[in-house]
Amino acid sequence: MTTGSLGFETSVFDKEYITLAGQREGIVRGGRDLFDRLPRAFEGINQIAVIGWGPQGSAQAQNLRDSLAGRVRVVVGLREGSASFDAARAAGFSEADGTLGEMFAVVAASDMVLLLISDAAQAALYERIFAALRPGATLGLSHGFLLGHLDQRGGRFPEGIDVIAVCPKGMGASVRALYLQGVETNGAGINASFAVEQDRSGRAVERALGWSVGLGAPYTFQTTLRSEYLSDLTGERAILLGGVHGIVESLYRRFRDRGMTEVEAYRHSVDCVTGPISSIVSKEGLIGLYRRLDPAEREIFGQAYAAAYPVGLELTHEIYDEVSSGNEIRSVILAGRRLAEFPMGKIDQAAMWRAGEVARRDRDDATLPLDPFTAGVFCGVMMGQIDTFIAKGHPYSEIANESVIEATDSLNPYMHARGVAYMVDNCSTTARLGSRKWAPRFDYLLTQTAYPAVDDGAGALDTALVKRFEDHPIHEVLRICGQLRPSVDIFVQ
Repeated sequence: MTTGSLGFETSVFDKEYITLAGQREGIVRGGRDLFDRLPRAFEGINQIAVIGWGPQGSAQAQNLRDSLAGRVRVVVGLREGSASFDAARAAGFSEADGTLGEMFAVVAASDMVLLLISDAAQAALYERIFAALRPGATLGLSHGFLLGHLDQRGGRFPEGIDVIAVCPKGMGASVRALYLQGVETNGAGINASFAVEQDRSGRAVERALGWSVGLGAPYTFQTTLRSEYLSDLTGERAILLGGVHGIVESLYRRFRDRGMTEVEAYRHSVDCVTGPISSIVSKEGLIGLYRRLDPAEREIFGQAYAAAYPVGLELTHEIYDEVSSGNEIRSVILAGRRLAEFPMGKIDQAAMWRAGEVARRDRDDATLPLDPFTAGVFCGVMMGQIDTFIAKGHPYSEIANESVIEATDSLNPYMHARGVAYMVDNCSTTARLGSRKWAPRFDYLLTQTAYPAVDDGAGALDTALVKRFEDHPIHEVLRICGQLRPSVDIFVQ
């Protein structure tokens, strides 16, 4: 029996090793040529339940159904009366053929249960779900929030079951879109981490890897469930969502104050981050972005980086402490209880986001500016998150994916197509709450401390930070991870 430990063996898939910044990590490459191995990975599993039809639930149910091609039944379970029944039927799941049903009945009838309802729903319903599980079942999670909630309440997972996690490093829409866009390209998809929290059957690793391969993950790396939720909750409050939200709002105002039109300011802030910066970092890494700049631009980048990095480092440390202490999880649950009385509004009505609608109408991506100041601020905050995760002992594969790859390969392309405000208004409730709480902190500290440090003269800045950036081990980590990247870029209509 294993509980939350690292190190794995597999007889179904081909394990290989990569060395990241001196750390040797085992990984499994994905690919459509491996789908024939899935029945072996799911040996003893006749029915897989996907509970929930949110972004992850809908994407994962369809990907697994398509990958397994009937060799293991995939059934969707929804709460009675859920409005998602129609959407699941439209995607080909049906009560008539037994692939769609009420969630607790589906849980009780399934050998493997992927619990993909919202964090708030998991917190409210987990006791009933645990009670409905078959003896010896496998419980699958795509986020460690429930473990954090159980820790807060002094609870535990049921003793007689396997508990595993497969956590795609991207939003559900990306999980499905890249799976479909990669039909002709072996291994196209979103990277995923996996964790084994409880292995009572001795088959937990194979089932987790089968799940990840079935989703289309190009490569799967190992973590623990606790490490995953610490890095995931922190990351979505920092550079993945809350941080980038605060960055672009602060930059937009700065550029407007310096005489740019609304569209120009949007081009140099939001479009620059989600367009050329993300595209270059995705393929060439952070150091590749830096090398694209000429000497004068590197000087501007360096000043912005030296000013923004301390903000990113300080705030990411604070967020991490709030997550690891349980404060952030409690905050999400309390906020969830208030939503019926105080629903979240949308943020897309501000002048900045209305300007973005205009800017996207005639945008030519080939002519978007690569603003060195914007690049320095974005990279500074991102490196603050990277160094926080290094200090907290996370493996480099997790650090690279949670801090860089998920942003540039999944989230930022959606922000580029539809705006950062759209993402903040349409992601998970947990992420939406986190972004609304922390984005203003990034905005405030950048505006109040970072930008004045640049404007008051470079003498106030720690220029040694730029040299540390140039020599940072994350660049080699991203180079190696880039070799595992599929050739298909996500396309968002």
